Amino acid sequence: MIAWLRRGDPFPPLEQALTDPNGLLAASGDLKVERLINAYRRGIFPWSSAGQPILWWSPDPRMVLYIDEFHVSRSLRKRLRATDYEVRIDTNFAAVIAQCALIRRAGQAGRWITREMVHAYTLLHECHYAHSVESYRAEELVGGLYGIALGGVFFGESMFARATDASKVALVHLVALLRGLDVRLIDCQQETRHLAAFGARPIPRQAFTAHLQELIHSNEPSRRWPVGIHGIKERIEL
Repeated sequence: MIAWLRRGDPFPPLEQALTDPNGLLAASGDLKVERLINAYRRGIFPWSSAGQPILWWSPDPRMVLYIDEFHVSRSLRKRLRATDYEVRIDTNFAAVIAQCALIRRAGQAGRWITREMVHAYTLLHECHYAHSVESYRAEELVGGLYGIALGGVFFGESMFARATDASKVALVHLVALLRGLDVRLIDCQQETRHLAAFGARPIPRQAFTAHLQELIHSNEPSRRWPVGIHGIKERIEL
């Protein structure tokens, strides 16, 4: 049985998470900045559909991408060298999360980025925790991603593409940026073939939480993130 949280209640131990559905730990509570940051530090994230209570998850195993294991396919390398996309950082977080909210997750009937989630993650962005990487073509936003940065970990939340490889280009730029910030791990939450193609792989939850303890030492947001056009194409390792 999962725990039902009241405002201010702590999360239960991760060992209490269900195996079916995998990782469901608790329900209800709130999406305040403090609770969300404490959740991510412990390896917990919210994921629910409209009409459901807030559901909190910590799946086992956990899909992660180690920055030093990231690899790019030959076809994507070619596109990156000749790309007409312009990549920007944190210039239109609202538009990125709005586009991601239109996407349905596999196995879920409704959309998981609810109005409440949009509001909560917009506050995280305003507090310098949540960041967006955006791909533009001719000044039109055609792809991107967003997530949470804490210490040496980036918690990927969602991505979208309305043009070929637009989200992939954003991901490659994100990895190059994270290398420069000495971020070592991207949390991908759940296993997908799309992310596995870049080198992401599942690891035991216990190993994942050990990484979090090693790489995150405070609840303070990073102040080193650049904003604007991300001109690092020459530094991407292809």
